[in-house]
Amino acid sequence: MRDCPRLFISPETTDPMGTGALLDLEPGQAHYLGTVLRQQAGAAVALFNARDGEWQGVIDHLRRDRCRIQLAARTRAPMATRGLGLLFAPLKRDATETVIRMGTELGVTHFRPVVSERTNTHRINAARLESIAVEAAEQCERLDVPTIDPLADLPVVLSRWPEDTSLFAALERSATPAVPVVARAGDCVLIGPEGGFSPREHDMLRARPFVRPLSLGHLVLRADTAAAAALALVGAGLKAL
Repeated sequence: MRDCPRLFISPETTDPMGTGALLDLEPGQAHYLGTVLRQQAGAAVALFNARDGEWQGVIDHLRRDRCRIQLAARTRAPMATRGLGLLFAPLKRDATETVIRMGTELGVTHFRPVVSERTNTHRINAARLESIAVEAAEQCERLDVPTIDPLADLPVVLSRWPEDTSLFAALERSATPAVPVVARAGDCVLIGPEGGFSPREHDMLRARPFVRPLSLGHLVLRADTAAAAALALVGAGLKAL
C-alpha cells in the first residue's frame, strides 16, 4: 500500500510540473484530501500525468475545497502505457463501470464503446466513466489515463478500421481454435454484449481481414468477465514480444 495519496493532474489544465512549483488542486481533489482522507498541511502527496511523470509534493495549504501542493522532486519519468485498446458493447451501469476499472488496471490505452445488434443500452455517462478511469489509474500506479471514445455503431467502426491494426474478437460458441496470441501495442480487443454477437455479426467480423477470432474457453462468460479474460490473454501475447 502506498504511504501517501496519489492524484492525477490533468496536463490540459495545468502548467508543467517542476521542483519548488506551487500547484492548486481541483476542488474535488481538495475535498478528497481534507474531508475523506483527513490530510493536513505538511502531508506528502504524489501527483502524476503522462506529460510530467510522477512528482512527490507536500500540502502547502488545505482548507475546504482549496488545496495547494508544493512540488519537491520527480520520482518517475514520463512513460506511456504500452497496451491495448478495448471495444465493448455498453452493459448495465455497474458492469460497464467494472469494465472501465478492470481495463484501466490491465493497461487499456483507449476504450471504444460500440453498439451491436444485441446491445441493451445505448447511453453512457462519459463523465462518470472518465472519473472511474482516473481513480483506477491512481490506484494501479500507471502514469497515464486511458481515453474513452463516444459511442459508435460497430459496423461504422469496422468500416473505418486501419488494416494494419489487429482486432481480437471474442466470439462465443464458435469453432475458434485455441492458438497462441501474438499482439502489438495498439492492437485492440472486441467484447460483445450480454447474449453475444448475432449470427450476422459473426459473419461480418470473420469477413474482415484484420479480425483475429479469439477463444476464451468452452464456458459462457459474463461480458465484464470476458473483457478481463480477453485483455489478460491478448496482453500476455503482447508482453512476449
